Amino acid sequence: MPKVELYCTETCPYCIRAKALLERKGVTYEMISLDRNPERRPEMESRAGGRTSVPQIFIDDFHVGGFDDMAEMDVMGELDERLGLKE
Repeated sequence: MPKVELYCTETCPYCIRAKALLERKGVTYEMISLDRNPERRPEMESRAGGRTSVPQIFIDDFHVGGFDDMAEMDVMGELDERLGLKE
């Protein structure tokens, strides 16, 4: 299964939605809390092409974007494929 990383803050509603979507799919992920690790924000911004909002979601080295981007991928049937859930 691919490595999934979420740069999040604890109270962001879009972060909560992103985690819930991945959990419904049974996907494990690494949550990188910018509340607890603010020094990682520049890393996120660099990996996300300058985007500063949370969540920023990565599947392996593929930058998904934010929750809306991931939800759109899900509707289009692309998310399961990217997560290795489709055969």
